[in-house]
Amino acid sequence: MAASITHSPFGMLPEGIPVDLYTLRNANGLVCKVITYGAVITELHVPDRAGRMGDVVLGFDNLGQYLKDSPCFGAAVGRFANRIARGSFTLDGKAYTLPINNGANTLHGGIKGFDKVVWSAQPHESADGPAVVFTHVSPDGDEGFPGTLTVKITYTLTNGDEVRFDYEATTDKPTPINLTNHCYFNLATKGNVLDHVLQLWARQYTPVDEGLIPTGEIAAVAGGPLDFTAAKPIGRDIRKVQDKTNGYDHNFVIDGSNGKLSRAARVYEPVSGRTLEVSTDQPGVQLYTSNGFDGTLFGKYGAAFPLHAGFCLETQHYPDSVNQPSFPSTILRPGQVFRSTSIYRFATK
Repeated sequence: MAASITHSPFGMLPEGIPVDLYTLRNANGLVCKVITYGAVITELHVPDRAGRMGDVVLGFDNLGQYLKDSPCFGAAVGRFANRIARGSFTLDGKAYTLPINNGANTLHGGIKGFDKVVWSAQPHESADGPAVVFTHVSPDGDEGFPGTLTVKITYTLTNGDEVRFDYEATTDKPTPINLTNHCYFNLATKGNVLDHVLQLWARQYTPVDEGLIPTGEIAAVAGGPLDFTAAKPIGRDIRKVQDKTNGYDHNFVIDGSNGKLSRAARVYEPVSGRTLEVSTDQPGVQLYTSNGFDGTLFGKYGAAFPLHAGFCLETQHYPDSVNQPSFPSTILRPGQVFRSTSIYRFATK
C-alpha cells in the first residue's frame, strides 16, 4: 500500500476563515486526520491484534463542536502548555501578566492559545511517511507573552506506525515556551480507560498545591498511587488521587531525561491488544485521565464521553517552570532555535 495525503474542507470559522482537513495514510494502512484549526488530530485509526482498524483518539466530526465544546481534544498547545501560577511571571526583571482561565492560574497558553488558532499547513511527503507541516506566528504581546514567536510543528505518520511531532520555534524577544499535543487516547476505542495497563519510566513527580501548581519539590513515586514504574491498570489506584483532581492530572519526571529521545511511557489495552509507546526529549510527561467528563458530552460516532473516557500523555516541561528556578528552563531567547521531538508508536501484542 502506498502512503498518501489528501486534502478537503472541514468548515469555516464565523469570521469566514476556512478550516482544512488533511488525511494521512501510511504504507501499512494507518490513518491520521488533522485539521488546521488548533492543528487538531481528529481521528487516528490503528489496528488491533486481529488487524481490525479502530479510531483511538477522542474528538468530534464537525468544526462547530471544536469551537464550542473541545477540552483541547488532539490540539497543539502553546505558547505555554500546562499551568502558570496566578497568570504572571517575571523575566529579565520585567513583570508580565497573562489572562486567567483556570482558577487563579493560566492554563495552556491562555484564553486563545495555539489550540484555538488556524494554522497554515503544507503537506509533505517525507522519506519516513506522509506529513503535514503546520506554521503559526504568534505576535508580540499575544495572550500577554513577550516577543514574536514563530512556530513550526511537523506531524508525521511514519511507516513504522508512529505519530511523530517535531517542534521548532524562534523568537525576537526572550519568552517562555512549552509546546505539546493534547491527544486523548482510548486504545479500546470506547468506554473508559481504567483497564488500560500503563508503565511510566518516571521514578519522580512534581507535587502540587490545591491549585495544581508545583510546590518546587521533586518527590519519589515509590509505593504510592503515582507509582507506575511497574505496569499496572490506570484504574487500580485512581481513587487514591481524586481529592484534588478526580483522577490523574500529574506531571512525571522522566528518568534520565537529558534532552535526547528517551522512553517515557507504554500503554497496553488487553482486549484489543493495542499498545502505545511514548518517547520524548522533554523532561516531563503529564498523565491526565479525562477527570471532568460525565457522559453529557458527545463526540464522533454519536458516543458519549464517560468519566475517564481517555488518557493524555502530554510530553512537556514541568508546569509553572517560568516561576520555578530549580526546574529546567523554558526561556527561549533571540538567536536560539527551540527544537523538540515526541513520538507515539503503535503496535499490538
